[in-house]
Amino acid sequence: MDFVKEYDRIMAEQVEIALATCIDGAPNVRIVNFCCQDDSKGIIYFSTFGDNQKVGELVKNTSIAFTTIPHEGNAHVRVKHGRVKKSSRTLYDLSAEFIKKVPDYAITIEQVGEHLVLYKIEFHEADTTVDLENIGHILL
Repeated sequence: MDFVKEYDRIMAEQVEIALATCIDGAPNVRIVNFCCQDDSKGIIYFSTFGDNQKVGELVKNTSIAFTTIPHEGNAHVRVKHGRVKKSSRTLYDLSAEFIKKVPDYAITIEQVGEHLVLYKIEFHEADTTVDLENIGHILL
């Protein structure tokens, strides 16, 4: 099985990740929409309000983990060793990618886009689960 091809498929189809942070030994997880670009494996983006608890956690500890959230079946991508930082790009730079994944995101961008900060997650390996029998570890 070509797990890189499956990784590409899952990342293109799924729209949310469960993003895990950890500060002072206290883990915290939340669900966020994400997008990625076809030519940039190992990089995903998400946006958030600049003044929330998540931002404070990301500043204190840039190490994160995440898993995509399947809405049918069990296929998902899981990353254990990601690094997050504020992106030099804006949400408006990637608005087409967000809207392609989540069409209703156009409303979010229109209504509160100026208050959202774009974050970039970089990672070099991922576990790709296709089903209960097909799980592969890939390097990106």
